[in-house]
Amino acid sequence: MIAMSEFLTQAGWPDASLHQIAGDASARQYHRVTRGAETAILMIDPSGGIPGFVRVTHTLRALGLAAPAILHEAPGYLLTQDLGDALFAMLCAQDPTREPALYDAATDVLVALHKAKPPEYLPRATPDFLSKAITLAFEFYHADPALSAETQILFHKALTRLANSTGVIILRDYHAENLLWQSGKSGVQAAGLIDYQDALAGHPAYDLASLCTDARRDLGAGIADRCIARYLAATGTDPEAFHAAFAVLAAQRNLRILGIFARLALRDGKTKYLSLVPRVWQHLMTSLNHPDLRDLHELLAPRLTAPENHPLLQKALT
Repeated sequence: MIAMSEFLTQAGWPDASLHQIAGDASARQYHRVTRGAETAILMIDPSGGIPGFVRVTHTLRALGLAAPAILHEAPGYLLTQDLGDALFAMLCAQDPTREPALYDAATDVLVALHKAKPPEYLPRATPDFLSKAITLAFEFYHADPALSAETQILFHKALTRLANSTGVIILRDYHAENLLWQSGKSGVQAAGLIDYQDALAGHPAYDLASLCTDARRDLGAGIADRCIARYLAATGTDPEAFHAAFAVLAAQRNLRILGIFARLALRDGKTKYLSLVPRVWQHLMTSLNHPDLRDLHELLAPRLTAPENHPLLQKALT
């Protein structure tokens, strides 16, 4: 990697000032770069993920979605358009009456996104891929190889039953802290998109499950049902099949997130995510109550340690 100052000079921002802004759970760093009245966002990612972000960005923008314009790229660095600070989560906290309209906009983005065939470069979220992904929960949250193996088998069966399992582009971390309101824009352009470098070809219910079973905030009463109903009406999708897929994918996602948050605390010392574990646990248990997941519920409910009884998490917090 070249020096950051050299990258900014190459990008035409040699004398800009930098202000670090909040990042995500990864090793990536983000800075707002300012020169006069102009701003941009600098991403620093030494892990090699920038080419993937750029590629998905071009795809999203070609579909008319509000991904940030790419301003300059070099190994380990990326300068993009600044989409502002108006996170959907922040706006909902400031004024809960805005939540229905914001989540309508988020749902409409998925409707538009799912009209496109996934590009060939995207990895496929196959039953093999998704069922193996839950092993994190049994490495870091609840160390039990035997339970991991049993759970993978049952998840693989549930995921295999889903039709159109890799038929659309999924952004994976699609939630209210990765959506930015674009004032003055309308339609799908009003919802700015970030943090999609891990996009896959997956099931249409995946990103809606991510949006509606959010690890970071509680949705208002009826908002999740409103999003699902809006999506079904716009796409003509079979409601029963979609609700079943939603439950399977929400359970898979939240079980994996338990593992991710436990790993961040126990391996990386990032304990702030532990406060989110009870909400993730509740999402998991709610999803497992769906009739199509009865076998998984019977397996996991009595054996997977609830957050309030979790000695490893308590140890990490001391």
